[in-house]
Amino acid sequence: MKNGTGRRQPRHWRLIHPKPYAMTATDPSATEGAEAQYRQALDQGRFQIQHCDACDRAVFYPRMLCPHCGAQQLSWRTPDGRGTVYSTTTVRRKPEAGGDYNVALVDLLEGVRLMSRIEGVAPDAVRIGMAVRAQVGVTEGRGLLVFVPNKEAQ
Repeated sequence: MKNGTGRRQPRHWRLIHPKPYAMTATDPSATEGAEAQYRQALDQGRFQIQHCDACDRAVFYPRMLCPHCGAQQLSWRTPDGRGTVYSTTTVRRKPEAGGDYNVALVDLLEGVRLMSRIEGVAPDAVRIGMAVRAQVGVTEGRGLLVFVPNKEAQ
């Protein structure tokens, strides 16, 4: 759509992304489907990922079809939980706002990459290649997947 100047008129961000939380976390209102099953497991303190029975590959983020082969035969498995930090960044905040925290991409041994936080270590101490392991914390009935340094691997 042109605005008379020959330039495209920018679309409003919320029209493109009506659920902004869906971009960075799971949709807390999901009640059915693969995402809801993933959330329910986390809420019960369990970390599970999907596995394609057709091509024998791990699948994450939860979905209805395997992104590798298109098969619908996806089952849930409990991953080993060990992984390696692929990338990390420190988000700076004032101490009264909760202080700094990190956001990291973690490669699991199963071959999937996911975004989370590394806890139990200062945000600036998280390094690429750092060995970590998954940990599910449940607060007020809501599960949250985080990673902690894997001391056995260091």
